[in-house]
Amino acid sequence: MLNLCEIVRQTIAGKRSPVETADWFLCQIEAGESRLHAWVEVDAAGVRQAALDLEKRLRNGAPVGPLCGAPLGVKDIIDVAGLPTRAGSPLRRNAVAEQDADVVAMLRRADALFLGKTVTTEFAGFDPAETRNPWNLARTPGGSSSGSAAAVAVGMCAAALGSQTGGSITRPATYCGVAGMKPTFGRVSCHRVAPVSMHLDHVGPLARSVEDLEIIWQVIRTPDWQSTDHGHETTPFARPPKLGVFSTYFHTECSGAVRAATERAISLLQAGGAVVETIALPESFQDLHRLHRCIMAVGAAETHKTDFTRSPDQFGVHLGSLIEEGLHTSGADFSTAREHQHRFRQEMETRFGEVDAFITPAANSTAPSIETTGDPAFNSPWSYSGQPTVNLPAGLAADGLPVALQLIGPWGADDRLLQIAKWCEKQLPPMEKPISN
Repeated sequence: MLNLCEIVRQTIAGKRSPVETADWFLCQIEAGESRLHAWVEVDAAGVRQAALDLEKRLRNGAPVGPLCGAPLGVKDIIDVAGLPTRAGSPLRRNAVAEQDADVVAMLRRADALFLGKTVTTEFAGFDPAETRNPWNLARTPGGSSSGSAAAVAVGMCAAALGSQTGGSITRPATYCGVAGMKPTFGRVSCHRVAPVSMHLDHVGPLARSVEDLEIIWQVIRTPDWQSTDHGHETTPFARPPKLGVFSTYFHTECSGAVRAATERAISLLQAGGAVVETIALPESFQDLHRLHRCIMAVGAAETHKTDFTRSPDQFGVHLGSLIEEGLHTSGADFSTAREHQHRFRQEMETRFGEVDAFITPAANSTAPSIETTGDPAFNSPWSYSGQPTVNLPAGLAADGLPVALQLIGPWGADDRLLQIAKWCEKQLPPMEKPISN
């Protein structure tokens, strides 16, 4: 399976043709799409023309960007100029984007190639989409970055953009056996990305390795954001990390299969020299999931109030219920939730004085059936706090489905967290290709 960083290196060196690369990935889409349903729109003509233009520039010795020839998918809530942004909704059947989202424009300037738009759940909500899990077609790929995760897993694209308001980068990446990054809140622009909640929304990449995540991250991060990562941007983690595990919740509220696989993976990290410390969650954690939903519901209501009032039957059951909650949430309750969100973030920051990063199972179970998008309970705390996370595959559980580790870093320390994740990835066995393909 073609690796993003290797594609870029070979393309810049003149050893790989952008046109041949684009055609190869289009063939992969054609071969697997009837089973997986990962794509809303495949822009074969557009990607071939962009690849041809890039090939001419390379031939003429023109300067090229750091993602030269990398073929990507884009979650269908993110605008790509000239393509529809349907957002999984019948209300947006003909909503053709006039401009690129900021994040897409940055990738385009870096000479990435866009294969098309990947399937999302309706407005990035909880109602399952048609995409299937490549490891078991009777299981969910997770929501809402469903198509992005499945497409990356089987090699239909080298990487893809997703978004997360609860757990929609980490969980699909985990269920499909790929890596994912949820950056610190605000470090990647959400301009021209269909919103769920402006207080929780994040855009980030899914890829087959942490190295691939990192090269995309270096392109899409907001350049003038005030980072806490000074001096760590390109510095490999020089020692085994000190990792924190929480004394409650994450290792007790997961399935036995996930717990066993997580413990095996953590033991490999310890064998490589990592130090693992047990630390208590903040007391405020007990109210977190309820208040996270409150903020998400108010955001959904703000976005969809007019359309929902006019045509409630055009919304899925789960999204409609969330909007209803938001419409009936008082300003006082919303303010309480926002104050709690700030307090939890601050309390978590104090815990990082003791460890380099925290580590948890990335999901509380392996991929469940297609009637659900899965449970975001292990991911929504970090969408709520806004602290960065990276998930990396940690092998297969006893049921033959992928499990992953979730690393959580301090606010703004995205680059350092990626370096820790790369160290951890080296201690773990390489991930297999999905068995259903």
